[in-house]
Amino acid sequence: MIQRHFVTPRAAKLAALGVGVALLATACGGTSSTPSGSSSSSAAAAGISCPAPSSSGGSSSAAGKTVAPADVPKSSTTSPTPLKLGTLLPQTGALAFLGPPEIAGVNLAVKQINDAGGVLGHPVDVIHRDSGDTTTDIATQSVTNLLGQGVSAIIGAASSGVSKTVINQITGAGVVQFSPANTSPDFSTWDAKGLYWRTAPSDVLQGRVLGNYMASCGAQTLGMIVLNDSYGTGLRDNVKKAFEGAGGKVVEEQLFNEGDSQFSSQVDKVVAAKPDAIAVISFDQAKQIVPLLTAKGIKPTQMFFVDGNTADYSKDFAAGTLTGAQGTQPGTFAKDDFKAQLKTIDSSLVNYNYAGESWDAANLIALAAEKAKSTKGTDIAAQFVDITHGSNQCTDFPSCVTLLRQGKDIHYMGKSGPVSFAKNGDPQEAYIGIYKFDDKNVPQPLKEEYGKLS
Repeated sequence: MIQRHFVTPRAAKLAALGVGVALLATACGGTSSTPSGSSSSSAAAAGISCPAPSSSGGSSSAAGKTVAPADVPKSSTTSPTPLKLGTLLPQTGALAFLGPPEIAGVNLAVKQINDAGGVLGHPVDVIHRDSGDTTTDIATQSVTNLLGQGVSAIIGAASSGVSKTVINQITGAGVVQFSPANTSPDFSTWDAKGLYWRTAPSDVLQGRVLGNYMASCGAQTLGMIVLNDSYGTGLRDNVKKAFEGAGGKVVEEQLFNEGDSQFSSQVDKVVAAKPDAIAVISFDQAKQIVPLLTAKGIKPTQMFFVDGNTADYSKDFAAGTLTGAQGTQPGTFAKDDFKAQLKTIDSSLVNYNYAGESWDAANLIALAAEKAKSTKGTDIAAQFVDITHGSNQCTDFPSCVTLLRQGKDIHYMGKSGPVSFAKNGDPQEAYIGIYKFDDKNVPQPLKEEYGKLS
C-alpha cells in the first residue's frame, strides 16, 4: 500500500478530506437506441482526465491455512434446532438487478458450509423472500413470514430505505439483521439492540472516495441528480463534502422521488449549470436519466455513477453510450475464481454487485453461531466483533470453523475484503471499487480504494 497522492493543483486539499477517513490506493487488478446528438446546451468537460491506475500494491490477501471440507472436525456441540437463515433481497423493484448476485452469494456460502458439515451438528437452512422497494409493502410482509418460520438471522435488505422500514420489526424480535449492501450513515447510530450488522461500509467512505476521485480527474464544478431517500441524500452529502473539500464547487443539485418516471426537469436544470462532471445517484432510474443527458450533449466521460446504478447496460443502451463513464461500488472486485463458483449456483449471472458481501454475511453468521454454541439471534450477534478481531486469519467457513473448534480465535477475512467490526455493526475498513464502462456499456474494474473509518 502507498499513500495516495493526486497530481492536481489542489493536492493539499485532496489529502485532507474529512476527519476519520484514510484513503489509500491499490492497483486494478436486444438493444434500445439512445440519442447521441449534441446540443448548444452541452456542458463542456473542462479538463476531465482521470489519473491512471497505480501499478503498486494490490488487494490485501489474508494468510492462513486452507482446510478441505472433508477435514473439518465435528462440532462438540449439537444445537436443539438447525441454524435457519432468511434473506430479504430484491427480486422485484428498483434494485432487482442486485438480487441475483446477492442471492447467489448466500446460496454459495450455505452450500459450502453444509459441505463442511454444517453448523452445530446440523445443515444450515435458508429461506428466500423478496424485499421489493420502498414503493411497496413487500418487505414488511416478507419479514413477517420469515419471523414466523423461526429464522435466527435475516440477510438484507439491499436498500437502506427498505431496511429502515423493517429494522425495528426484525431486531425487536431478537433476530439478527445483516445487510450486505446498506450504506446509509444513519445505521451507524441506530438503536438496534446490537442486532444490526452490515458488510458494506457507510457512505461516508464511498461518498468521500467518489467526491475525491472526481476532483482528481480535474473536475472543478459538479452537478448532481439524486434519489430523494436516505441512501441518495446521505451519499450526496458525503460526495459534496469531499468534492468541495478538494476545492470544487457543486453548481446544481436536483432531487427526484422513488416511483418517479419523468426526469427532464432535473436533467435540464443540471445541464444548464454547465458542470464539468455530473454525479447520478440513483437506482435503475439511470436507464431513463442517461438518454436525457446524452441528448443534451453530455459526454459519458462527464458521468459518474454509484453502487445503485453501476450495472451492465449492454441491453439498455446503444453501444458506446457510456464509454468512459465511471462508477463506484463498495467492496473488492469479484475475482475470477469466485465468479466461477457463483456461476455454479446461478449460470445466468451478469452482475456481481455485493455477491462477496452476501457470501461474507452468511459465513459470519454461521461462524458466530459456532462460537456462541447457539442459534439464538442475540447470542450470535454477541460474537461478531470477536470473530473479526482475532489473531488467526482465515478466509472461508471450513478454515475458520476448524480454528474455532480447536479453541483458537479468528479474524475472518472475506470476499469483500478485510472485515473488522465496530460495536455498532459497521465495518471499520473496506475497499471501494472504481469501475469504468467499456464500449458495450459494461462496467469494468479500474482501481480499488482502501479506506478506514475511525
